[in-house]
Formats: sequence, structure tokens, C-alpha cells
Amino acid sequence: MNTNNEIPNEAENLTSISPNLEFENRINLSELQECVSQIKEQLQKVIVGQKEMIDLLIVSLLANGHVLIEGVPGVAKTITAKLLSQTINAGFSRIQFTPDLMPSDILGTSVFNAKSSNFEFKKGPIFSNMILIDEINRAPAKTQAALFEVMEEMQITLDGTTYKMEEPFIVLATQNPIEQEGTYRLPEAQLDRFLFKVIVEYPSADEELEIIMREQALENTTKFSKIETIIEGDKIQEYRGLVNQIKIEKNLLKYIANIVVNTRSNSFLYLGASPRASIAILVASKAFAAIEGRDFVLPEDIKRATIPVLQHRVIVTPEREMEGLTSKQIIEQIIEAVEIPR
Repeated sequence: MNTNNEIPNEAENLTSISPNLEFENRINLSELQECVSQIKEQLQKVIVGQKEMIDLLIVSLLANGHVLIEGVPGVAKTITAKLLSQTINAGFSRIQFTPDLMPSDILGTSVFNAKSSNFEFKKGPIFSNMILIDEINRAPAKTQAALFEVMEEMQITLDGTTYKMEEPFIVLATQNPIEQEGTYRLPEAQLDRFLFKVIVEYPSADEELEIIMREQALENTTKFSKIETIIEGDKIQEYRGLVNQIKIEKNLLKYIANIVVNTRSNSFLYLGASPRASIAILVASKAFAAIEGRDFVLPEDIKRATIPVLQHRVIVTPEREMEGLTSKQIIEQIIEAVEIPR
């Protein structure tokens, strides 16, 4: 019996039965699905494997979130981000982070104009739609801090003047693992501004062979010549509006809250996730539902979003870290422990 006097709807029933049943959407997601399929097809012309990374990058576009891509050098972190930008007809800017990079090199600076006898603001490379920050952890803290405002509020403030970014605006940042020489650990406040952290693993033996064969077949062409533009920047804003309309039941909102709250009381974690993480799981799970062609969220969407949303937002206790336990393993344990709503 429904003690809350609520009438179960189709989405709620499907949540407890099967994600594979046929249903009729309130929202037409066919165009969005087709666009996502075409973007994947373009990226897979060059990128071998890494399907999870590609999915997360596309979801981040639809969820209006930034992505941190971590992996050792040479596993296609930067090239994947560049290829994704090539499928979108929007502004693109790449910033190579180095130890001597200054905040003004990113944001811009005021330059004196001798003709007008006034200072004029010269915009930095952050003023674009898609920003690729290569090796973000090679710059010191003061340079990383220059990104705080723009990543959270889509604006920068210099000399008392606020400058707004044009939408869509997304930051894709790559980094080498912390144990690599010449890197600086990203502060928690910076990490919390990324929707996802994507960890890129080495390819398998078969994938490695495919990479070599594709490189051999290039001859006098380049990887980027194979990629076609699929979508206009304005269209991304339209798709984000559709994602915002994806329905999620109250019991699933409680499921998200229980997972995040459990990170704060887990004895294996020194630092749990903030409410910003709960919101990130919410918007990411809606985007996952959208690319699957559903206008409602299932528990599977939430579970799929949870690890890439949380793994960079929590800190493992020193004792557990010395034992080799990772944040991903602890989050998996939490997901298993929290009851799935039915």
C-alpha cells in the first residue's frame, strides 16, 4: 500500500522492474541521442577503447560540468579533449600549465593604450567556450586559484570589473598522477569544482596493436583531419535544457543523499563529500538517462555517476592509504552498503 497517498507513475514502476522495458517519453530525446551517437562515432575514428572516458566527457557537456582527466603521459588524454572540441562548432582555447605561469596569463590583464590614455582589458585564453588545460597540476597554487571563480560562476573579476563567459563554457583539464615529478597537488577547493575525475588506464594488448596499426595507416594525413563537426555550440544549450527536464523520483533523491552522507561518516575517509557532490550526482545521472533515451532516472544512472563524481572529492585516511586502499574502492563499498530504493 502507498502510505504517502502518492500515485506510482510509470517511471517509478520501471525503476523497480527493468531498465529494458519499452516506454513512452514525455520529452523527445531522439535528436540528442543521435547527436551523441555521431560524436562517439567521430571520436572512435581516432581513439581506441576508452569508451568510459568518452561517455563521461559527453555527459559533462550535457550536465554543464568540468572534467579532470588523469593518466600517465601518452594515454590520449589531451588528444581526446581536442578531438571532442573539434566535433563542436564553438570557441576552443588550449592553455599549457607550467611552473612559471601567472594568473594574468590565463585571465588577461589591463594594458595601457597611449592613444586613449586609458587602460584597456586584454582578454586571456580563458575567454572561450571549450578550454583545454594541459597538465593542470604543473602550475603552482596561485595560478590554479585563478580558476576558482570562473569554473564555479562562469565569470572573472579583475580591477573591480566582472567579465562574463559565453555559454557553453567547459574546462577539460589533464594531469599526470601526483607521484610524477614536477607536479603540485590540486587543492580540495579546486578539485571540488570538477564534475568528474576520469582516470585513464593503459590500453590492453589488442588495443595497443590497433593503435599502432591506425598510426601506420595514417601515412600523410593527420588524426584531426578525420574528425567532422557535429553540433553547434548553441545546440548544446538546448540539450542541457532537455536534461534539466529529466524526471527523478524523491526516493532516488534520498538514495543520492544517503550515499553522500555515508562518505562523511565512513571511518576509512578523512574527508567526505560536500552537498556540491550530491548536486553533481543528480545532474550527471540525468544526463546519463538522457543519452540512454529515457526521460527519467534509474538507480543504475546514479550508480554510474557516483564514482567519477566522488573519487576526487573524498580523502582516504593515511592508515588506509598506506594499506593501498583507494577512494574508488571505498566508494564502491559505500554504494554496496546503501540500500537501493525499490
